Amino acid sequence: MNYSVVIPTVGRPNLDVLLDALVEGTGPEPCEIIVVDDRATGLGPAAARNTGWREASGDWVAFLDDDVVLAPDWKARLCADLAELPADVGASQARIVVPLPGGRRATDAERGTAGLATARWITADMAYRREALARAGGFDERFPRAYREDAELALRVQDLGYRIVRGSRVTTHPVKPATFLTSVRDQRGNADDALMRKVVGPRWRSRIGGRSGRLPQHVLTTAAGLLAVLCAVAGRRRLAGAFGAVWAGRTAWFAAARIAPGPKSGDEVVRMVVTSALIPPAACWHRLRGELRHRRVRP
Repeated sequence: MNYSVVIPTVGRPNLDVLLDALVEGTGPEPCEIIVVDDRATGLGPAAARNTGWREASGDWVAFLDDDVVLAPDWKARLCADLAELPADVGASQARIVVPLPGGRRATDAERGTAGLATARWITADMAYRREALARAGGFDERFPRAYREDAELALRVQDLGYRIVRGSRVTTHPVKPATFLTSVRDQRGNADDALMRKVVGPRWRSRIGGRSGRLPQHVLTTAAGLLAVLCAVAGRRRLAGAFGAVWAGRTAWFAAARIAPGPKSGDEVVRMVVTSALIPPAACWHRLRGELRHRRVRP
């Protein structure tokens, strides 16, 4: 099987373990293993993957994230997935498993990573036919984060007439490390959603099989909070109190919805309460920033 492996990295500790698994595992050897250090330029995983696959010589290019854990027979299973695929298949996606801690409910951050197990077309472990990559032009480097860039490429590849299939190989994606404000920083993805709307169209969520986002609710919550502050400054105490009550109620509802499926530990509850107040304005700000930045983008 003629294939190459491309790994964009930001220097995660698991990279050495991943490379050892690729070298020592059983199965046909790749033409090459290309590691692209994204720390040098900081242009993001889309640009790093493009750099990698354009240097690759294999007929297939298997993209791996630098934090995944491979089975000892991953190379053999990859080749079995790719063997004798018809020419209209442009990519093969692995089955992703996210191990969650036992004995308790998953935290908000852990549930976020667990969503990768059912996500479409993620490049944690995704093999593309090199011909399909070349015809599509590769990843859109305007996506600066590991968010939406894989789904956008998959849509373009399918628009060219290729199919994307799910293979039998299984790859483990550990839960991502999280800090107190990780969920707030994740709202930067709203800027990428603005770009998706521009390049794919208003029905982009349904095309990728995604659920409706929370942005409309965040807009209402943020507007209520802003109006409460403005009314208070203008001396309109009754209106300020009314808008403040709306903001508090919506924020409490949002926090409760995030707390309910979780472990309900003290630190998790505090994190959910604080970040539920910060997420709506952060989401609105990043979406506005994305709309302004990409206002001239055409599909």
